[in-house]
Amino acid sequence: MSGVRVRFAPSPTGPLHIGGARSALFNWLFARNQGGTFIVRIEDTDLERSSRESEENILAALRWLGLDWDEGIEVGGPHGPYRQTERLPIYQRYARQLLESGWAYRCYCTEEELAAEREALLARGEMPRYTGRCRYLCEEDRHRLEAEGRRPVLRFAVPSGETITVQDLVRGEVSFDVDGIGDFIIVKSDGIPTYNFAVVVDDHTMGITHVIRAEEHLSNTPRQILIYRAFGWPVPQFAHVSLILGRDRTKMSKRHGATSIEQYREMGYLPEAMVNFLALLGWSPGGEEEIFTLEELKRQFSLERVAKNPAVFDLDKLNWLNGHYIRQSPLERVTDLAVPFLQKAGYISGEVTPEQYQWLKQLVAAVRDYLTNLSEITRHVDIFFAPEVEPEDEEARSVLAGEQVPRVLAALAEKIKSADGLDEEIARSILKRLPRELGLGARKVYLPIRVALTGRTHGPELYQVIPLLGKEKVLARLARAG
Repeated sequence: MSGVRVRFAPSPTGPLHIGGARSALFNWLFARNQGGTFIVRIEDTDLERSSRESEENILAALRWLGLDWDEGIEVGGPHGPYRQTERLPIYQRYARQLLESGWAYRCYCTEEELAAEREALLARGEMPRYTGRCRYLCEEDRHRLEAEGRRPVLRFAVPSGETITVQDLVRGEVSFDVDGIGDFIIVKSDGIPTYNFAVVVDDHTMGITHVIRAEEHLSNTPRQILIYRAFGWPVPQFAHVSLILGRDRTKMSKRHGATSIEQYREMGYLPEAMVNFLALLGWSPGGEEEIFTLEELKRQFSLERVAKNPAVFDLDKLNWLNGHYIRQSPLERVTDLAVPFLQKAGYISGEVTPEQYQWLKQLVAAVRDYLTNLSEITRHVDIFFAPEVEPEDEEARSVLAGEQVPRVLAALAEKIKSADGLDEEIARSILKRLPRELGLGARKVYLPIRVALTGRTHGPELYQVIPLLGKEKVLARLARAG
């Protein structure tokens, strides 16, 4: 393995969302492309919102996408623990080190005092920040404040007059003026580390070489680099991936539709379609090809081809990709995935028998070309479960009003009655002979048959529809429509 070590470090405060999944995928692809190590750790220091349920959901979503990890939560490794709440003694040790070296200090300011300070800065037209009022407290002042019952936070002592420049692997050179940052909190009054402090300690102690994450974290980078410098640690390379926008070019949110991987899984999207789609959200392969397996993505992925510009979440493109993978997947797999949707809709109940399963496979084969996700199957199969059908609109009703229709339906009924069995081959043979025998054009024969059997003017091939309905139901619908 190479020396490349990357990580995905989600906060378990909800399901894995699209942006997080894209970050995980890019880290995984980079590690696999470079022969490096992919680590998954959990940032659960938001004690009120974090839950094991969310953690399990995130890990399950990663596995569903096909992303495995070499080290980390549930897998183990030499740099654990991999859950932040289990690493508190580690953070405490490094916090003491910053305190003793003068890079951190105790701050006793109350929320009211901090609010007043912010208002004063805004009134003067200055950037709100902590101005360091507790930075030079003497021992006597500290004792007095502690005697008042104040519990201090730990703040980082930001040096003044410096510019921090980052050579971002996606965005190029980015510079930050540290004077606008203010002395930021690294450990809260309850002893829990803040994100910027914990992430640096974790990344350093786990040997992370590349930090690939969303653009929204770019503003955290100068604070983190200051902490690296205070410890004298090497700074990893940063790559900040562009935001994901909705089609209206605003930041993607619930109003644009489903936002979590779990939701797409529940709607019947396939993992390979999601991976293919996520990879193209901000990364370009350099050619016209848009269909990629996970293996192909591993071979082609590079940070050089990750775009600076925001990526647009195009649901139509996801649907197109998903439809492609539904059509390309083995019929048994698509059938297995479709069964829960049919059960939920009440079309099938109880254990599926072998005979039922063979029929369901035929059903899925007949309609899967129309699907962009598997939840849509219930809209296309109702005609096969309904006891009878009605023409769905005026166009369908007008088809059945043709003068040739009674003769067409009667001829088909006669052939169905006398047929020895009724599979696709027999149905195809019957249908092929009908126009010639009746002396009619194909449209005048097939369209009324379709409407009589399905109530619709469009749908699966008739040679698939007839065996799925079965002899009894076909004859009943022909009689009713004739």
